[in-house]
Amino acid sequence: MGSGQVTSSVSTEFKGKHVTVAGLGVSGVPAAKVLHGLGAIVTAVNDGADERAQAQAAELEALGITVRLGDGDTLPEGTELIVTAPGWKPDKPLFTAAEKAGVPVWGDVELAWRLRGPEAAPWLAVTGTNGKTTTVQMLASILKAAGLRTAAVGNIGVSLLDAVLGEEQYDVLAVELSSYQLHWAPSLRAHSAAVLNLAPDHLDWHGSMEAYAADKGRIYEGNRVACVYNAADKATEDLVREADVEEGCRAIGFTLGTPAPSQLGVVEGILVDRAFVENRHKNAQELAEVADVNPPAPHNIANALAAAALARAYGVPAKAVRDGLRAFTPDAHRIAHVADVDGVAYVDDSKATNTHAAEASLAAYESIVWIAGGLAKGATFDELVTKSAPRLRGAVLIGADRALIREALARHAPEVPVVDLDRTDTGAMCAAVQEARRLAQAGDTVLLAPACASMDMFANYNKRGDAFADAVRELGSADG
Repeated sequence: MGSGQVTSSVSTEFKGKHVTVAGLGVSGVPAAKVLHGLGAIVTAVNDGADERAQAQAAELEALGITVRLGDGDTLPEGTELIVTAPGWKPDKPLFTAAEKAGVPVWGDVELAWRLRGPEAAPWLAVTGTNGKTTTVQMLASILKAAGLRTAAVGNIGVSLLDAVLGEEQYDVLAVELSSYQLHWAPSLRAHSAAVLNLAPDHLDWHGSMEAYAADKGRIYEGNRVACVYNAADKATEDLVREADVEEGCRAIGFTLGTPAPSQLGVVEGILVDRAFVENRHKNAQELAEVADVNPPAPHNIANALAAAALARAYGVPAKAVRDGLRAFTPDAHRIAHVADVDGVAYVDDSKATNTHAAEASLAAYESIVWIAGGLAKGATFDELVTKSAPRLRGAVLIGADRALIREALARHAPEVPVVDLDRTDTGAMCAAVQEARRLAQAGDTVLLAPACASMDMFANYNKRGDAFADAVRELGSADG
């Protein structure tokens, strides 16, 4: 039976069951519809009652689903199961009430996992603080190059419920999972999985770094073939050691250096595999050249190695790794080269919304005029500035929490010239690019890697990146 069907035992499991769907939005609406279609008695609850929520409520009510807007804290009477949106925090009163009543809580990923048919496509799963989306897209590109029917799904935009229950038949799925999704997915068991890196993020949601790491580590539970970890990030290896996996599952590291046996790494500009080869103590398989990775920045090469490790764990030939990496085009605003003006490269990495991502971005260039700032979300910048100081030609700071970066620069890089832009109007990014141009010399890179969220000045990181690219193009056209 294909992955587009639900087994009869699963379909009867929900018939007449009182299920509360917590949160409308991207995951809640499909979950409510699927459960209703399986014969569950569904009540959808939502904290807000804005225009979007009202429109979604009307859509569900037309199907006969009960919707309660403006009250996401009270457990509806008779609830036997909660299916929650991933972003709802574990300490919400709704979940406290559920725990007291012995009501299980699942996320949409857990629901999708349980609705898979017995012949369903296995999951190759990826999590990490940064690089998840790029790695999953690279993985899907490699799997496609091997002639496999696949899709990049999960936290990446395509709902896992749609992938599992839709008409399309898949051989294997490349699945991006956030720490939120993993928290609410207790029975998920991937074929193979990777944790790319771990850095403090979403600690307000998880409560502590330990809880955040533990949720990330859930991705390894029950892995069958490979647990892929980052040899440069001991925390990821520790999660593999702690995981309860199936007999014969292997720990596979990736490194930007020469790989040891059971690792993938880089030798003289070549991505090589010493994990999935005969006699790995003596042999290595060439997979691709560093030049095949787009862009060939160090953190992106690490993403490519993680994707390659998961693909190789699934049995993909070396040629498909190379062809898949060559065919891959990164999403916008991820270390994207915008233009060269007067010998200066302008690079948009607006997606670098935390210090860990910005550090990886800054490490990719030798001499940088750094445009940074926005909403810090509780982050500190001392470590980032200390590590990056030797590369900084200058810094232009924007946004609500720019003073935190300015103070870190004053402490750890006092010789670096800093422009502090105290403006949030629509022309602020243009001004930032102009100031960066003034500080830059031929051979430098002007890098937008804000290390902060964007919502103080822009709708999202995409809009921030677009504003940067537009400002750079204006520089170029003014020169022309």
